[in-house]
Amino acid sequence: MTIREAQDTVDEWIKTIGVRYFNELTNMAMLTEEVGEVARIIARRYGEQSEKESDKNKDLGDEMADVLWVLICLANQTGVDLTEAFAKNMAKKTNRDATRHLNNEKLKD
Repeated sequence: MTIREAQDTVDEWIKTIGVRYFNELTNMAMLTEEVGEVARIIARRYGEQSEKESDKNKDLGDEMADVLWVLICLANQTGVDLTEAFAKNMAKKTNRDATRHLNNEKLKD
C-alpha cells in the first residue's frame, strides 16, 4: 500500500465507519498518547527499564500502526499530501546531511 492509498483508505473508513474525524486538537492529543505507548514498549523492551508482565504481550507493530493511523488522520484533516511531504523531507535531509553523518566521529565504528 502506498502512502496515498493509506490516506485514501483511512478517509474512506472514517466516512463509512468512523462517522467523522475527531477534531485536530483531539487527534493531536491522541497522537501524543499513541507515541507514548510506543515509547513505553521501547523503553522497557529495548531500554534499561524492566518490562512489566502486563506489557510483555503488547504488539509494538500494532502500536506503531496506531501512531501512523492518527498521523494520517491529521494529514487528511489539514490537507497534507504525505507522499509529497515525505519526498520533500527526504530531499531536504539528503541535501543537508550529504556528508554530515559520514564525518561524525561518534558514528564511526
